[in-house]
Amino acid sequence: MAENINPQSSSPNTRGFFDRSPVTLPVLLVVIFILGLGIRLLDLTDAPLDFNPTRQLRAAVIARGLYYQWSPNADPDLRQQAASLWNTIGDIEPSILEGLVAFTYRLVGAEHLWIARIYTSLFWVLGGGALFALARRMFSVDGALVALAFYLFLPFGILASRSFQPDPVMVMWVIFTAYALHRWVNSRDWKWAIFTGVAAGMAALIKVVAAFLIAGMLIAVLLTKLGLRRSLKNRQVWAMGFIMVLPAFLYYVFGLGDYSSDYFTNWVIALSPMLLDSAFYIRWLIRLDSLIPLSVLLLSLVGLVISSSNAKPYLLGLWLGYGLYGLSLPHQTITHDYYHIQLIPIVALSLAPVAELLLAAARRQPQLWQAAFFALALLAVAYPLWTTRSILLGKDYRADAAYWQQVGGAIPRNGKIIALTQQYGHLLTYYGWKKVNLWPNTAEQKLAELRGAAEKEAQDYFDERVAGQDYFLVTAFKQLNEQPNLSEILYSQYAVYAEGSGYILFDLNAPINNP
Repeated sequence: MAENINPQSSSPNTRGFFDRSPVTLPVLLVVIFILGLGIRLLDLTDAPLDFNPTRQLRAAVIARGLYYQWSPNADPDLRQQAASLWNTIGDIEPSILEGLVAFTYRLVGAEHLWIARIYTSLFWVLGGGALFALARRMFSVDGALVALAFYLFLPFGILASRSFQPDPVMVMWVIFTAYALHRWVNSRDWKWAIFTGVAAGMAALIKVVAAFLIAGMLIAVLLTKLGLRRSLKNRQVWAMGFIMVLPAFLYYVFGLGDYSSDYFTNWVIALSPMLLDSAFYIRWLIRLDSLIPLSVLLLSLVGLVISSSNAKPYLLGLWLGYGLYGLSLPHQTITHDYYHIQLIPIVALSLAPVAELLLAAARRQPQLWQAAFFALALLAVAYPLWTTRSILLGKDYRADAAYWQQVGGAIPRNGKIIALTQQYGHLLTYYGWKKVNLWPNTAEQKLAELRGAAEKEAQDYFDERVAGQDYFLVTAFKQLNEQPNLSEILYSQYAVYAEGSGYILFDLNAPINNP
């Protein structure tokens, strides 16, 4: 079956707004990709504290542990300490990106966190190449260019895609899956069936939540293009399904085992009552509006409605997959911005048919008005790039990294420490080379209540949590103020062991004898 590259074009000779000459399109693509990669590499060597430090530093600790493990000439004490800190992190997905970064550390002979930023930026831009190729086959050059520009220049996407976490890599493989699936549908070639399975398998292995998008898209496309009966009889479909399921199944069921079960119980089942509260859906929309303007989201849904029959199953499946994903993880949906990173390519593709209509109307205007339209298009690209540049250069986090190194050096090495601290203690773990046990912040305490934890008296709860600990470290003073019972217990019952700029350490083995 021959593939129809641009089924919406009225004729093979139809020219769009951006491909009127053989030179225009290549030049535009080169400029867009250079800008897309360049903005992500801006402020390259700054500490990774600009976007979800908890997640980035978790990956940094793992990569450092792997690096020291693979470095035979490393100091034995540092190797042991790095491995010990790595082991306290725990696995929630395979350390593929972290391993690649650690391997690169090994090649260059030093630990440079900015290497991770280069990798994730490159992976995101590679995904952009596949997105453009897919959009060009589904729509037109005009629609594909707008989709690519949105994907590469959305401020949220720029910040999220340069962060040291597996999500940008997962998104790249999801886009590869959509592209390969589209090629397979139009060719029924075994090579595209196998590539679809491999790409989908990699996406789900890197982060299992990719399965929502892939399953939604695959089901919608197969039912629309083949039908249920023909799909069940197709050997290539079965091969795709087997290849895409196997890696994640082996890792998450046999590799993580109990953790996967506990995660499902604690985050899906226990928090499902949130779905019955209308406030959850309002907060979901508010969260989305802070990342992607709600007007753009609504416009992309219009694009879904008006898209051709060639594109609609892919877009509908991706949107449904995202919706089910958000319902399955309600807490993360309204609290974690990076949990929405996979929405960026969905919105980008959905905007393409709307862009086609606008650009078709622009082509019918006199040249002066076409020039005005082109100037507005440049402004639409320049504005997000400039605002993101301002965000990246507006704060230097190197001083923060040095501060946490100082705190790590000030606290004892020979005692167990429980801490009310920022970013789940990862700032101390990575920069201070010190692992602390965590006192729950107010958000975690509310989560425990949602899961049905029994309320306890403040003193009983404190005694239970600090049992076996030698020190209590506080660096999150705002959180301490929000927990007055804890503050009262610490200041009235225990002596201060050490105090400095931004931290205080209580000695749990030195109670104050109050009269």
